[in-house]
Amino acid sequence: MINPVLLKSFCTLAELGHFTRTADKLHMTQSGVSQHVRKLEESLGQTLLIRQGKKFSLTHAGNQVYQKGKQILQTMEELETSLQDDPEFEGEVSVMSPGSVGLRLYPDILSMQQTHSKLTVDYRFAPNDSVESHLSQGVLDIGLMSKLTANPKIDAKEVAKEALVLVTPADFDDCELSSATTSMAMWNQLKELGFIQHPDSAYQAALLLGANFPEFSHIDDIRKSGFSNQIGSILEPVSLGLGFTVLPAFAVDAFVYQDKIKRHTLPNPVNETIYLCTNREHVLPKRVIGLLARLEEWLA
Repeated sequence: MINPVLLKSFCTLAELGHFTRTADKLHMTQSGVSQHVRKLEESLGQTLLIRQGKKFSLTHAGNQVYQKGKQILQTMEELETSLQDDPEFEGEVSVMSPGSVGLRLYPDILSMQQTHSKLTVDYRFAPNDSVESHLSQGVLDIGLMSKLTANPKIDAKEVAKEALVLVTPADFDDCELSSATTSMAMWNQLKELGFIQHPDSAYQAALLLGANFPEFSHIDDIRKSGFSNQIGSILEPVSLGLGFTVLPAFAVDAFVYQDKIKRHTLPNPVNETIYLCTNREHVLPKRVIGLLARLEEWLA
């Protein structure tokens, strides 16, 4: 294998055509340059220079080594530069999260991109399973999940709690759940109203309704009165009186028509834990590390 130090000395000599200038440029002695050339010739088993006093000319082999050597040295230099060039606010970062967390974070991310125009954030809303799958495949830089994964490829850090909220139309009769009787009354009203489903509704409804209504067994026991897979649209049918739903608080906070919906305080609050996740097999560039820190700060 060719020693790159010897190759650099030889290519510099071939380019400058002078031992003294080569020694000065490489901060070496002339004898040191000559020694490098001899060692390179020995390692290749080829004569590279025809020496004529203080002058020299390249042999055919020497010219080949010079032409190819220049390309090799340039490639090595470019590689070293690209590895060292790791700016915090340049390049692309891919992020994926459930919709509610995305509604909370996306405005802050857009503001950050306005400040740092060379930073590009590819942000996608997706359910927990999709986030986990993309992280595991190594095609995603940052994932946020509301379920703790057991996948050994994924590092997960708890960064926030998000309350689950029971949301009904604004004119829904509110009653304080202080007894089994009032619990049954409200439960019957909810069943009559019907449930607006969404991709995570079965899981989230089971957590919140199961903790507060003894009558609850499965969300399928309640009449389905609508479905939306767009996080910004789930509360639209609720605001029109078409049903109730259970959503994380960030999604409820982001809904425009707050006067047309009603949040209900239940005796047993339920929170989802938000986890900030990366693929533990990846070496993270500065732009990813920087965004991770800001996401944690914004959620806190």
